[in-house]
Amino acid sequence: MEIKIRKYNSRESLWIDILNQTKVKDLLEIGVYKGEFTEVILNNCEAIENYLMIDPWMQLNNWDKPLNVDNSILQSAYLEAIQRTKRFGKKVQVIRGTTVDVIDNVEDNLLDFVYIDGDHTLRGITIDLISAWKKVKKGGMIGGDDLTQNLWQHGPQHEPTLVFPYALYFAEAMKSTIFLLPFNQFLIFKNEDKYEFVDYTGTYQFFGLKKLIPKERTLKQALIDRILKCFRG
Repeated sequence: MEIKIRKYNSRESLWIDILNQTKVKDLLEIGVYKGEFTEVILNNCEAIENYLMIDPWMQLNNWDKPLNVDNSILQSAYLEAIQRTKRFGKKVQVIRGTTVDVIDNVEDNLLDFVYIDGDHTLRGITIDLISAWKKVKKGGMIGGDDLTQNLWQHGPQHEPTLVFPYALYFAEAMKSTIFLLPFNQFLIFKNEDKYEFVDYTGTYQFFGLKKLIPKERTLKQALIDRILKCFRG
């Protein structure tokens, strides 16, 4: 697959260009929240015929990230997402629940593109990528957010973000091409014949964890912070 990467001013403008270049029709977004990204994509990608949205919009016991907030806040986010997308009518289908619970509502080999912006912990990105893979057509794509080399993206009081380097390992296991894109985005092309990574940013110089893990003192402080958080409730 060939895509032309130009200069962009946001992740939204990047994905609009890629989706229009590849004429995506059937799309799934995992991790919707208020539907702001969804609305922008639907407004600017006329080829899209079906846009599926997966999000639990509920507080989860096993998710340690900042957006795991009170259910009343998440319900408001859900209603906002519905409001933002209702004018697109039957193009939009809402599937409310966690990926592992609801992904089987999506037909295998159906989708041209899946965009993952949900649980960025190691557990979350593992579940989302593996679950989404079988839903994508041969020759389709999986994209995602937060391919950051900062493991402590949300501070040591939360689980580390491990989209990077897991997404690269996943692409290698699937013998597929991964594009490393601006704005901490990634794109995996489902070719399943040869692993290759293409770095359009020139910033990903190593793909292990050794240089990303903080020194011992920082790890101890992170542990202390987590213990104090538990005591404080």
